[in-house]
Amino acid sequence: MVYVFLADGFEIIEALAPVDMLTRAGVSVKTVGVTGPYVNSSCGVCVKADLTADEFSFYDVEAVILPGGMPGTLNLAGNTVVQKAIDNAVNSDVPVCAICAAPSILGAKGLLNGKEAICFPGFEDKLEGAVLSDKSVVTDGNFITAKGAGVCIEFGLEIVEKLKGREIAEKIRKSVQCAN
Repeated sequence: MVYVFLADGFEIIEALAPVDMLTRAGVSVKTVGVTGPYVNSSCGVCVKADLTADEFSFYDVEAVILPGGMPGTLNLAGNTVVQKAIDNAVNSDVPVCAICAAPSILGAKGLLNGKEAICFPGFEDKLEGAVLSDKSVVTDGNFITAKGAGVCIEFGLEIVEKLKGREIAEKIRKSVQCAN
């Protein structure tokens, strides 16, 4: 199961575009509301999460996704379940994916040391020890980071490629008319 963590102030497209791409690839995805079952996006749209942080289980994690947005990123960073989910993913050798400001959470934990990574412009100093990329979406080992909302479909497709392979990711890319 892929888990997308949502906190009040999250960037809606950064969370739901990857959900869409993964679902098209046949990957099971659940959203986790860390600030409750109903989570308000940064633009004011309320989303009902599939489960709350209290209901989250660490046993079947295939990947963890952290959308950006403010104050969503800060709310994710301050949540103990999210922090434990990241640690569990790293220890279990499964992908940890973060977009926009959310890679700063990984940087603060020292997880990006020596890793190629990218984030929303202005947050680069938070990617402690990372090798800053000039790409919009970058994978280094089990870390996938992306610049922001404008590349959220690419971000989702990168996660699909990591979990299901290039062929499936390219098939979805073509089906949604996404240019390379």
